[in-house]
Amino acid sequence: MPTVREAFRDECTRLGEVLAGLAAADLDRPTDCVPWTVRELLAHVRTGAGRLADMLAAPAPPHAEVDAAGYFGAAKFTPAVDADRIDGGRREARHGGPAALAADFDRTWRTTLDAVDHAPADRVVRTRHGDAMALTEFLRTRVVEVGVHGLDLAAALNRDPWLTPSAAAVVADLLTAGRPVPSELGWDRLTLIRKTTGRAPLTGDERATVDAAGFRRLSFAA
Repeated sequence: MPTVREAFRDECTRLGEVLAGLAAADLDRPTDCVPWTVRELLAHVRTGAGRLADMLAAPAPPHAEVDAAGYFGAAKFTPAVDADRIDGGRREARHGGPAALAADFDRTWRTTLDAVDHAPADRVVRTRHGDAMALTEFLRTRVVEVGVHGLDLAAALNRDPWLTPSAAAVVADLLTAGRPVPSELGWDRLTLIRKTTGRAPLTGDERATVDAAGFRRLSFAA
């Protein structure tokens, strides 16, 4: 938990700093998460970062059934679920400028972290998909969401990626299932994450190496 908590805090803090420095026009930029604009993608990230507060207020399931990788399984993200996710980003998009959005996001993730800090270490939560998960595992998915969508936001804003080292370590560990990256790939963590989440193309040789290494393919939806 301490490692995952630190990663969530660091990545949310960094995203908040970026938000506060945006121009109002930046919020209307298109993203590669079609059809969302920057504002709508931010709404999706904010909602995802805030889910745990309500989950921890609900009754705890008796035991965990899936881990973080299982949460991102493609089978549960049906066309209907994906359509609701897209519509949700639009419905939940906040009005106001960058400073207001940054303050709102800051309140949201800090509320989540406070709820996590007051929960037992072995707490189990139930996700909106019905999955029963260990608290640490679900928080791990929040690091993935904020970190990977941060790459999408950086691309939309024409900025260098700001992925923090602590978040990169958590996301990379999930993608590789803790296995070492094959030396022939020559990837650092950022390249690993961009390549294996579809944010950068894989060559045929890279795809074969990734498949042979048993890296995980995750479907992203909060």
